[in-house]
Amino acid sequence: MKSAVETLNPTRVRLTVEVPFEELKDSLDAAYKKINQQVTVKGFRKGKIPARVIDQRFGRGAVLEEAVNDALPKFYTEAVNEGEINVLGQPDVDITELKDGELLSFTAEVDVRPVIEIPDYSGIAVTVDPIEVSDEDIDKSVEQLRDRFASTNPVERAAADGDVVTIDLEAKVDGEVLPDGVAEGVQYTIGSGDLLDGIDDAVTGLEAGGETTFTSELKGGAAEGKEAEVTVKVTQVAARELPALDDEFAQLASEFDTLDELKADSRKRLESSKQYEQATQAQERVLDALLQLAEVPIPEKLLAEEINTRKHNLEHHQLGQMGLDLAKYLEIQGKTEEEFDAETKEQAEKGIKTQFILDELVNKEKLNVNQEELTEHLMRRAQSSGMSPDQFAQAVVEGGQVPMLVGEVARGKALAVVVEAATVTDTNGNPVELDDEDDDAAEAAEASADAPAVEATESADADKDADKAEAKTAEATTDEAKTDEAKDEKAGA
Repeated sequence: MKSAVETLNPTRVRLTVEVPFEELKDSLDAAYKKINQQVTVKGFRKGKIPARVIDQRFGRGAVLEEAVNDALPKFYTEAVNEGEINVLGQPDVDITELKDGELLSFTAEVDVRPVIEIPDYSGIAVTVDPIEVSDEDIDKSVEQLRDRFASTNPVERAAADGDVVTIDLEAKVDGEVLPDGVAEGVQYTIGSGDLLDGIDDAVTGLEAGGETTFTSELKGGAAEGKEAEVTVKVTQVAARELPALDDEFAQLASEFDTLDELKADSRKRLESSKQYEQATQAQERVLDALLQLAEVPIPEKLLAEEINTRKHNLEHHQLGQMGLDLAKYLEIQGKTEEEFDAETKEQAEKGIKTQFILDELVNKEKLNVNQEELTEHLMRRAQSSGMSPDQFAQAVVEGGQVPMLVGEVARGKALAVVVEAATVTDTNGNPVELDDEDDDAAEAAEASADAPAVEATESADADKDADKAEAKTAEATTDEAKTDEAKDEKAGA
C-alpha cells in the first residue's frame, strides 16, 4: 500500500491511497464467504457455492463491493497512522479507481487537529473582584437562615405582603372551566411570585372567606399561554413569625452557642465562597486572555456539529425537562432567534478553541493525571450530576468516557499552569495569590467554557476503531457500483 497526504487547509487534509490487488485477498475471501452464507443456488449446499458460480450468478461486482467495504477501514487507518495524522471525525471517502486483479485507489478527506503555536502567556495580567464581606452580607446570610426557621400562625385580619394564604383556585377560558383548572388548599406566600401573575394584588386585602376574580396568563397545563379568568377564594390567612435574633436562635439553627459565633462562622463561610468565586473569575479571565493571544483555526464541520449538539441538548433535554420549547425560552430570555444562534456559535467556538489549546499545553508541559486526581474529579462530577460516585463511575466506564474525564482533569491542570504564570490583581490594586486549594476552580473555569469532548470524535488512532467511510465507486472493471458505508474495523497491528 502507498499513501500520500495533501494539506487542504490548516484543519483538513486529503489522503491518497493506492492498494495492490493482492492485498485485497483476505477481504475477497471474506466477501465470498459472507455471500455464501446469504444466498442459495440449486445443486449446491449453503456455504459451499464455488467462487466462479457466485461470479456467474451474482456478478463479480457484488463481490468487489463487499470486499472493498471490508478493506477500506483497514487501509484508511494504515494511511492515517503512516502519515501520523491526528484526525477528527469521519472521513469523506471516494474510490477513484478499482481495477479487478490490479489496483484499488481511493481518496479520503478528513478534518484534523490544527497545529497550534502556544503563545508566550507569561505576560498575561487580569483584574478580579476583591474578597470583601460586609456587615450587610452577614446580616443577609443570617436573615436567610432565620427565614428557614419561621413559623406560621393563623390570624383574623386581611392578608398582607409576606403572609401565607391558603386558597382555592378555579380557572376558566372562554367561560369554560378547564379540566386541570381547579385546585384546592393551595398554600401561597404573598409576594413570592411562585404562582400566577396578578395573584398578589388579588389576594392582598382579603380576609378568610373572601373571594375575587382576576385575569392572568396560564403558566402551565393544557391551556398554557392563554388568558384565563381566575377565581381565587382565601380560606385562611397566616402570619409568618421569625424567631428572635439571639443566642437561643443560634443554638436552634446551628452548632454554635452564641449569635456572635454564628455570625463569625457566616463571615468565614462567605469569605471562603468569595475566595472560590475570585479564583474561578481569575481563571476564566486568564483563559479568555490566552485565547485572544493564540491563533486557533476551527474545522467547519466540527463547529457545525458542535452547534447542532448544543441546540439539541438545550431543546430536548434542558428545556424539555422544564416543559418549554425554544420559542418560549427565547421569549422569556428576551432574545431573537438570530441572537440565540450567534451566541450559540460563539460559545461553540470558544469551547473548541479552549480544548485545542489546553490539550496542546498538556502535551507541551507533559502533564499527567494520577489516579487520585481522577478519583477526586469523578467525585465532583458525580455530585453535580446528582448520582452516587459508584453509579457515576459505572456509567462512565460503561459509556467509555474515562478518557474524556482524564482529558478534563489534564486541561484543568494546563489552565492552572497558565494562571500561575499570570499576574492577577483585584480592583483595589492588591495582588491575588491563588493557592493549591484553588486548583479545583481551574477545572471549573475550563468546564465553564463548555468545551466539547473533541476526543470523542477522534478516530483511526492505532488503538481505536476505524471510522466508517461512505465510499463511492468511480471506476470498476466489471461493474460501476456504489459501495455501502464501510464497516468498522478495529485498528491494530
